[in-house]
Amino acid sequence: MGQITKRGEYQWRAKVRRKGFPEQSRTFTYKEDAEKWVRTVESELETKGFIDRREAEKNTLAAILKRYQQEITPGKKSAAIESVKIDVLLRDTALVGLKMTAITSTEVARWRDRRLKEVTGGTVNREIDVLSTVLNHARREWGIHVENPIPLVKRPEKARARDRRLSPEEESYLLAALTGGERQQDGTFTKGARNPWLLPLVRLALETAMRRGELLALQWENVDLKRRTAHLPDTKNGDARTVPLSTTAVGILRALPSRPKAEHGKPVEPVAGSVFPTTAMALRKGFTRAIERAQQDYLADCKTARRKPQPGFLSDVHFHDTRHEAASRLAEKLSNVLELSAVTGHRDLRMLKRYYHPRAEDLAKKLG
Repeated sequence: MGQITKRGEYQWRAKVRRKGFPEQSRTFTYKEDAEKWVRTVESELETKGFIDRREAEKNTLAAILKRYQQEITPGKKSAAIESVKIDVLLRDTALVGLKMTAITSTEVARWRDRRLKEVTGGTVNREIDVLSTVLNHARREWGIHVENPIPLVKRPEKARARDRRLSPEEESYLLAALTGGERQQDGTFTKGARNPWLLPLVRLALETAMRRGELLALQWENVDLKRRTAHLPDTKNGDARTVPLSTTAVGILRALPSRPKAEHGKPVEPVAGSVFPTTAMALRKGFTRAIERAQQDYLADCKTARRKPQPGFLSDVHFHDTRHEAASRLAEKLSNVLELSAVTGHRDLRMLKRYYHPRAEDLAKKLG
């Protein structure tokens, strides 16, 4: 039964007790609101069944996001990326400051519109996916009963699939910008990339179509230079994959300083250790700086040669574009799409098509 009592001058305390269910209570400013709440709870108990909303009324979205970030995210393969997305969500206090019971499709839509003024639709969609995952987990695992409003929210339009490929001249300037950067006797560095792993890492990416995370996680014990294979026990889609290595790829790996040497200087088959002992952040920053240096060198050479620079030279180039470039090059050597997908690791051929971007002029040459 329901009971309403006055607490102080401006508050009304409503309670609902029923055998077999936990006691429900809530405080209101107006007695009419307390009476309405009591009727709603009693109706649920008699008809639809009891829904305990105490945790949802107690916790804000910010508290749930932080709990998920601390307890669940660290156990995921994409922990670092998901943690960054949660930090982005936490910055919008207008949304995350709401109680879980106040998270509606209207509030999420308002947040979506605010984010679209700052980032692309693709980025917003990925952040919406994280938000939906957190809400579902809170409901299933933590007993925080709140309806997930995400299915009712209109998604931003997906961005067009990237088809950025490197021209031979762009690749030449980029690789040149990744060369050098050696420390001199006076402690300064020569022009170029200071990180010695960037150049071989980018070259291997262009040869194998391996993802950034796969290259950084590659271990010497999984590399067989005699059989020309690199085994990836854990990939993005969860399946293990063995990547065939071209003679160029084998040469890149043989020349790496991380490859152990025998006492007399002869290479031996390594048994352990990271092939590329560097970090994702170092790779991202180093690649960005190399792009900037390459563009500066290109413009300087064009000025010296008195020729007009190509518009968009090395613009909008990301490290992941090496995977697009490598997949397109491999497709010229492997005409069987199943063989190509075995190399790139795509389980869905439709996704593979997003990475294969043949140049129209190359197809014209095949037509004769």
